[in-house]
Amino acid sequence: MKKTKKDTPQLTEDHVLKVLSGARRPVSLDELENIFKPGRSNRKDLKKLLGILIARGRVIELKNKRFGITKEMNLVSGTLWCTRSGNGFVIPDLEGKKDVFVSANNMGNAVHGDRVTARLDRYYKGKPEGKIIRIIERKSNNIIGFTKFYNNKLYIVPEDTRYKTEYNVKGTVDTHMGDGRLVVAEVTAFPGEKAEPECRITKVLGDLTSVTAIGKFIEYKHSLPRRFTRAIEEDARNTIGQVGPSGRVDLRGLKFVTIDGEHAKDFDDAVCVERTKNGFTLYVAIADVSHYVQTGSALDKEAYDRGTSVYFPDRVLPMLPKTLSNGICSLNPLEDRYTVTAKLQFNGNGAVTGSSFPHTIIRSAMRHTYNAVETATVENDKKTCRSLDAVLGGLTDMAELAGLISATREKRGSIDFDLPEPEVILDIKGGVRQILRAQRLFSHRIIEEFMISANESVARFFVSKDTPALFRVHEPPENEKLKDFERLLQGLGVGYKKMGSPRALQDVLGSVSGTNYEFIVNRVLLRSMKQARYFAHNRGHYGLASESYLHFTSPIRRYPDLVCHRILKGILAGNQPVYSEEELTIMAGHLSDRERLVMEAERDLEDRIRILYMKDKVGEVFDGVVSHVTSFGLFVELTEVFVEGLVLISSLEDDYYQYQEERFRIFGRRTKKSYRIGDAVRIKVMLADVESKRLHFVMA
Repeated sequence: MKKTKKDTPQLTEDHVLKVLSGARRPVSLDELENIFKPGRSNRKDLKKLLGILIARGRVIELKNKRFGITKEMNLVSGTLWCTRSGNGFVIPDLEGKKDVFVSANNMGNAVHGDRVTARLDRYYKGKPEGKIIRIIERKSNNIIGFTKFYNNKLYIVPEDTRYKTEYNVKGTVDTHMGDGRLVVAEVTAFPGEKAEPECRITKVLGDLTSVTAIGKFIEYKHSLPRRFTRAIEEDARNTIGQVGPSGRVDLRGLKFVTIDGEHAKDFDDAVCVERTKNGFTLYVAIADVSHYVQTGSALDKEAYDRGTSVYFPDRVLPMLPKTLSNGICSLNPLEDRYTVTAKLQFNGNGAVTGSSFPHTIIRSAMRHTYNAVETATVENDKKTCRSLDAVLGGLTDMAELAGLISATREKRGSIDFDLPEPEVILDIKGGVRQILRAQRLFSHRIIEEFMISANESVARFFVSKDTPALFRVHEPPENEKLKDFERLLQGLGVGYKKMGSPRALQDVLGSVSGTNYEFIVNRVLLRSMKQARYFAHNRGHYGLASESYLHFTSPIRRYPDLVCHRILKGILAGNQPVYSEEELTIMAGHLSDRERLVMEAERDLEDRIRILYMKDKVGEVFDGVVSHVTSFGLFVELTEVFVEGLVLISSLEDDYYQYQEERFRIFGRRTKKSYRIGDAVRIKVMLADVESKRLHFVMA
């Protein structure tokens, strides 16, 4: 019987899922096309929908090119995340699903970072366990490792211990290279494709003896984009034109200022505060990057692929060429710039009473640093106040408003972590002169509060319009993680109320403020939290105790902010949606992945720089605090320098020590001596190896 137009189902996600769920077996693309009315354009749309459903983990493509529902086949697709023990976890593509444990024996030929399909075998203590049955996509075809000669063959041993496979080097081999050289190699045969995996060396890296050398190593290891092509640079130059007030609200008469770090060169935001009869008006002017970077252009695609700028101590790998990031888009002082401004009204208690988002042109009156603003507004230094006299009144109003907003956020239960960032001080030759705990100043708080307020206001506006966007979603921590945190507090003797709400967690942080446990409790709680991510629909932000939140204030260095600018402009202009929900879903996944990759790269860089700093301190003694305890040893955070190293249990020679996970300690069977999180200890530096990323201490 021939199908009529009425009988033909609509080509939507729900209908595709319904057809696949109702089928007795996995279905081919041709069969699906026949169900949804044959046609070349129809096939293209069908492939796109299947790609979205596969990315979400709802559908899986089998080896025979058929498609089925993952849940129906007891399968999970996701990213494999390995541990140094050889075991791993599949982080599901499907929202809300638990990670699947995979033992080393069930890993197959998959390696860390691959997208895989796993079959669920069983549940152990409520946690799913499975076996990898298919590799969907390899993470990368590059590896970084050390050379190793064995039986007249040259192998590459990956420097990241999460990769357990050694690769045979094919082609001409330099026999004078020797063992232990750090190299970059291209994989030519992955595990399982040949009798043994193969690669070819593409670059020999030098020793990691400087911050610059470590940075280059990190670029290769994490496949970070480096230089822009000439075509992209040319596109960026061609976007620049004259800046004039045409059709924009002219705010050049207001005293906008930028407040950033000492070495910042790309200024996303400028702020201005005016007192009103009922409170304050806050203007948060954000660089109008979307005016210059057009949707779908080569420049836009490059920015999307990068996802975010990457910051090293000695340089930046920008998301956009410097012509834009440091030039026409940067809100440099005394230069006219196009902006999108969040104009927010506050009452005398620091609560938002109104908002609007005009297209504007501004001229920043002055570029401030956090230190200068702190010295003027908090320390009231007369010399600094005189140098800032032209804008000092505005800065004082900013400080007062930020204090009110902060108090309002604190009342609703927003969690305010106090975890210092490392500040790397370089010498003239690019070496590490010092690593300090960067101070968190009240001037930092001023900008933080203003940016959060602007981000929340745009998010609320999108929610009021029922518009999908790239919301910043942060979900509550798992109960099991909170129970572990409670056990830590019990062991430390820290009182607490019933866990679950952000308010209760913030109360704990407040109670340990200024104590020896402050840093440890902050860090353990942060590790207990889920990682925030981008999502096409609003689900709230647990950590900020915010009903809706997104990123809007940094479009120079974050692509999601640029997306939100485009959506906002589209709504205000009354146009059709800039992006479909399906497009936003794919973008959210990609940009969350890019963010995680960059965070891992920056942590890797910081760890190796710290080890580099300690290389000439082997044999020296330092005071520290036990920051983490594991089955193989305990980590110690040094007091004098912002560095953490490992004391192996095997180096504790005065007794046999046992790991007591529930008490966050290791315990001596004979001496009854214990080391637990928060204990003050004295250590000696024994090993500092940058290449293998090992910093080992022994008890002094």
